[in-house]
Amino acid sequence: MTGGGDRITLGEWQQKVSGGLPEIHRDGDTCTVTFYWQDPAGTAQTSPIRRVWIYITGVTDHHQQMMPQSLQRLDGSDIWRWQVQLSARWRGSYCFIPSCREDDFSAAALQTPPDRQALREGWRKLLGQAIADPLNKDGRWQGGRGHPVSALHLPDAPLQPGWQPGSAASFTPATSLQWRSQRLGNQRQVWVFTTGEEQPEKRPLAILLDGCFWAEQQPVWSALQTETDNGHLPPAVYLLIDAINTESRSRELTCNPDFWMAVQDELLPLLSRDNVWRDDPATTVVAGQSFGGLSALYAALHWPQRFGCVLSQSGSFWWPHRQGQEQSGLLAEQVSQGVGEGCELRIFMEAGVREPLILQANQRLLPLLQKSHPSLIYRQFEGGHDALCWRGGLTDGLAALWQTVRP
Repeated sequence: MTGGGDRITLGEWQQKVSGGLPEIHRDGDTCTVTFYWQDPAGTAQTSPIRRVWIYITGVTDHHQQMMPQSLQRLDGSDIWRWQVQLSARWRGSYCFIPSCREDDFSAAALQTPPDRQALREGWRKLLGQAIADPLNKDGRWQGGRGHPVSALHLPDAPLQPGWQPGSAASFTPATSLQWRSQRLGNQRQVWVFTTGEEQPEKRPLAILLDGCFWAEQQPVWSALQTETDNGHLPPAVYLLIDAINTESRSRELTCNPDFWMAVQDELLPLLSRDNVWRDDPATTVVAGQSFGGLSALYAALHWPQRFGCVLSQSGSFWWPHRQGQEQSGLLAEQVSQGVGEGCELRIFMEAGVREPLILQANQRLLPLLQKSHPSLIYRQFEGGHDALCWRGGLTDGLAALWQTVRP
């Protein structure tokens, strides 16, 4: 197999595949990562494929305003290849999108620099055709937008407590309930998971937003049980709340008081029928990502007597000013006006260095929060708007917020 002056023999290709792909070569704090895809339809003479787009969260997606990237076919072969340099601490998900077309993106998306909205729209149309990397043996799952993705962890990516291969624990399955909300006028599924029954009245409570994701797409049960068995988390009660759909999520998780009143007046009493926990704001965590991260902090700032711990990951604190990157979001405005002053909150926040709008919004909000909540923990990770990064932050954040809780 040859292409562009390169030659890959069949034996060399088999060696690459057996050695594990993508191919990673480290040089100090940087890694050169080479992605490969083998066209099942063969060479350019037999295959209709004209592009193999590569969508890497926080690298080639619309957040970076990078021109869409495609693997290149090695001349005369069925092998496609693309290469990028990344920090050795990087972690993220990616997918391939083979296409028979040359015009998947508009001219605005292909200009220099590309138009962000045109990029976003082009990727939105293509992601329905996405495939995971069939040569990557490091795991695959459904990404946040519902398309299949593969996982890539570079050598210095932080450990993810409870999520490492081989750390699966046995656990009692979660129970599922239907929450019919009179206040909100809808119904949804919620999940309840407990990690210990010996002293139920001492267990803290964690409310996880976007519950369907953590219940089904990236199941969290084993990680929580593993970290409890290891003594890193106390036995606890976990309540996972489904977002229903995109429209409902955009309405309920964007600083919506009705949603949080319904949680307090309807859902928590429903949960208490069959579960016992320590009803103390100092040990009650609200955890969320993106809009969920925004909503988690909103809940604690406005109802600190109920929710005393916040775990916000890639919080959408820009809301509702997506287009105005220099504008403070609503929650930052409320904090600057004194909302949350005088209440004792424990806050764990993180954001990715490859999600610019989110990162800037977190950095603007951070000093405002630190004035009233000096114990706040904030960190940045080498990645994008990516649940593959959030899963480690979830267990890390719970451990940090509950560090004073003893079984």
